Amino acid sequence: MKTVKAVIRPEKLEDVKAALEEKGYFAMTVTEVKGRGAQKGICLQYRGKQIKVDMIPKTEIEMVVGDEDVRPIIEILRNSARTGKFGDGKIFVYPVEIVAAIRNDDEIVSE
Repeated sequence: MKTVKAVIRPEKLEDVKAALEEKGYFAMTVTEVKGRGAQKGICLQYRGKQIKVDMIPKTEIEMVVGDEDVRPIIEILRNSARTGKFGDGKIFVYPVEIVAAIRNDDEIVSE
């Protein structure tokens, strides 16, 4: 099992959710985060003055999936979150050792 974590533009969240749901992937955790990449922020105009914003709002999507679902999910995320501009985001994949339910004693141990 793997955790797939994607950091995307907030305005692309609905597109990403719809694309994942269309392929049968419903379970996810969504968090509002802030960050910056290689561009080190952006400059905005406010009341005639330039303001540097170095922590840009982003949306983080986290999913725990089977190993066989990782590649299809990466492709769905790329196709639905891409604008072609800097700041589109990144996808990270991590191994998961154990998934333990809180409600009962169910556990899934990854091989």
